[in-house]
Amino acid sequence: MSHSGTTLILIMSIAVLAPLLAYAVGRRLPVPLVIFEILLGILVGPDVLGWAHTGPLIDGLSELGLAMLIFLAGYEIEFGKVRGDTLRRSVGAWLVALALGLGAGVLLGDGFHKGVFIGVALTSTALGTVLPVLRDAGDLHGRFGTVVMAFGAVGEFGPIIAMTLLLSGRNAAQSTVLLAIFAVLTAGAVLWALRPRPPWFSRIIARTMHTSGQFAVRFVFLLLALMLGASQALGLDVLLGAFAAGLITRLVLTGAAPESGPAILEKVEAVGFGFLVPVFFVVTGIEFDLDSLLDGGRTLLLLPVFLLLFVVVRGGPVWFLAPGDLVRRDRSALVLYESTALPLVVAITTIGLDDEALTAGEAAALVGAGMLSVLVLPILAMKIRAKAGGAPGAGVRKAVTGSESW
Repeated sequence: MSHSGTTLILIMSIAVLAPLLAYAVGRRLPVPLVIFEILLGILVGPDVLGWAHTGPLIDGLSELGLAMLIFLAGYEIEFGKVRGDTLRRSVGAWLVALALGLGAGVLLGDGFHKGVFIGVALTSTALGTVLPVLRDAGDLHGRFGTVVMAFGAVGEFGPIIAMTLLLSGRNAAQSTVLLAIFAVLTAGAVLWALRPRPPWFSRIIARTMHTSGQFAVRFVFLLLALMLGASQALGLDVLLGAFAAGLITRLVLTGAAPESGPAILEKVEAVGFGFLVPVFFVVTGIEFDLDSLLDGGRTLLLLPVFLLLFVVVRGGPVWFLAPGDLVRRDRSALVLYESTALPLVVAITTIGLDDEALTAGEAAALVGAGMLSVLVLPILAMKIRAKAGGAPGAGVRKAVTGSESW
């Protein structure tokens, strides 16, 4: 059997084993499922057991998994709630974080080019990790969940824009023009999505919902492919297309088949969480440079430094610009949720390694700090909310160890 075939079997074995471990350990200590997927990936990877190795097939599936992760995060955004003063505060907090992040990145990276990679990574929020936690804890659709969603959406979309403008290798003017073209295409797609769909559209969705036709699911993946293709054709990061596809898909399904939307999302999530997203996180573990991290010295010291900077750079502006109606405990929980980072950190460090802007040790320290943020910060945030009476205690364990792989 080829290396790719063996590695794929190992990846799917880990995907099955990880929820079992999360359930068993979660009865005593709530640990996010993604942590098991990454740690088991490290275990079977080249730096430990040496059983799994990446290749074109595995890398392609991993990239699709990351695209699905960002797509589903985009789908979760509710335009009706993310607007007004809260949105303005969200954008302001992220812009301040970007300035702080670039400053910290330049100081730590000893140069502007490396500093941009580090700085942009420090401004990201793992919205895909946070939203399922809030949803399972019953907080997603309240005022607190709305604020987290608004700040998190900007914390996920902003770094993608920054990657396009600052990390593409093109000059700023050219990147801005291409981004503007993509924005026009996306706006056109949004206007199309808001138009009433013909009656046959909702009928065929209902008739094929439980048949092999699966029209709605195929249509969703067509939208995703179109937006990925548009971003790639313009030389932009495909994550930008994935996020935009999620936003557009929600608008289409809300207008055309509101009663079928939840069922369609469940089917799409089954593909994402059941296959592609776990592949991404396990491959992240396989490619994790454990040797560089354990060499000690500056690399190992950078890990806690980056974790602290996630909270200071990303969370500090959130604390000061959070809506005034949030009480102190909710504001503290908001800071911790928004400081949670991993998927975009992995994407940014991957680009940094390809461009030879980051060393393997620096990339490992950033990803390791992201892993710790996913493990520690949401748990602390939920405990703070639970003490304040804002989150049901019974939902804490389910939210962290539930079936979602985000």
